Amino acid sequence: MHPTTFKTLVVKTRTVRRFDQAHRVKRADLLDLVNLARLSASGGNLQPLKFILSCDPKRNARIFPCLAWAGYLKAWGGPAEGERPTAYVITLGDTTIRREFGCDHGIAAQSIMLGATAIGLSGCIIGSIKRERLRDELAIPIKYEILLVLALGRPKEKVILEAVHDDDIKYWRDANGRHHVPKRSLREIVLA
Repeated sequence: MHPTTFKTLVVKTRTVRRFDQAHRVKRADLLDLVNLARLSASGGNLQPLKFILSCDPKRNARIFPCLAWAGYLKAWGGPAEGERPTAYVITLGDTTIRREFGCDHGIAAQSIMLGATAIGLSGCIIGSIKRERLRDELAIPIKYEILLVLALGRPKEKVILEAVHDDDIKYWRDANGRHHVPKRSLREIVLA
């Protein structure tokens, strides 16, 4: 892949929290995305991650209330009916393989999100999870640590990248519902 094409993919891969709920995600697409995670780097090549996939509306409805959405948007309780994700990838760490998961789940999540963007989907990597509720809802065995939930679907919002002003990194929505995400400059993050 040409570096410019990869850069475009990275820039286009934005966190989205509102989806076109009428567009169903196919299980085959979820399997392809998780395969990207499977092929990605893993600390010590131990590959301790396991995944639960959901693209069934009834199962999705059980997962949705186990998640918290957009901490900086205090007045917003999350996507309304009609704007909810149509698929989830729940990332688990198998504690019989390893007790600590380092950055494996972050690498896997980014691979999945890049792959999702490449097929016209978007998503949100969620770490704010009501873990015990989700464990109960899906009968997840205790040997699996719940690490992340990736909410996926066809995007229903526009995300705009902008420069950080006055050190304010909080994302926000404008009057037209466009989601603004401030990013620090390259000069600010490269120290030497």
